[in-house]
Amino acid sequence: MLQLRPLDPLVPIQQQLGETLAPVVLINVFTVDAKDVDALLDAWAHDANWMKRQPGYISTQLHRGIGGSCVFLNYALWESVAHFRQAFTHPEFMGALAAYPSSAVASPHLFSKVAVPNLCTA
Repeated sequence: MLQLRPLDPLVPIQQQLGETLAPVVLINVFTVDAKDVDALLDAWAHDANWMKRQPGYISTQLHRGIGGSCVFLNYALWESVAHFRQAFTHPEFMGALAAYPSSAVASPHLFSKVAVPNLCTA
């Protein structure tokens, strides 16, 4: 079963789900024991394929830390918090979390773009 641990303990994902922003980026950092990497990837692929069929889903990309790291980062774009909330709290998705290896920990967090003059657009 996937363990959820807040990336920001002051503003956990459950609190963020009440926001009304659009669009949003989900950053989800996973850690897992080396022996469970394949099981994590299988479970993540199943979930990603389910998510991509949900309204408001735009795209996702999974990254792995280099040098033998067992830290993974998922970057996913959603049209809105409301769309992500509908998918993330869906009973089918929540039930699928049981397929993750017991060593897996996820830290999901929602972000919005920040404008920085001459560097980043909002």
